[in-house]
Amino acid sequence: MSGLAASADETGEREYMNSCASCHGVDGKGAGPVASALSINIPKPLTGLSAANDGEFPMLEVIQIIDGRTGVRGHGTAASMPVWGAVYKSPIVGEIGPYGAEIAIRGRILSLALYLESIQE
Repeated sequence: MSGLAASADETGEREYMNSCASCHGVDGKGAGPVASALSINIPKPLTGLSAANDGEFPMLEVIQIIDGRTGVRGHGTAASMPVWGAVYKSPIVGEIGPYGAEIAIRGRILSLALYLESIQE
């Protein structure tokens, strides 16, 4: 990493490894170390999202699913996947206020979605 800020690719990959890989697997194929312990909704592979959508990565849907606060709730019940928008917001609202927090949350989610787009098969 050069300079002060990580590239979007590095940021998205870091978000994925920290927030998703334990269930969806380091490779995004759905076999993370926690997956077998889940009682419902075994994590789906994330590397075939484009293939399942006629070759187009469903960016808006992916963003809405990751965020979980509005729009599509594609992961079933709230118990099956964290609502990452809320998880990301909790610790930073007091530090940078609600508007700053929302900008930071959207940046993290967009970076993660761009990373997922980059791992499509």
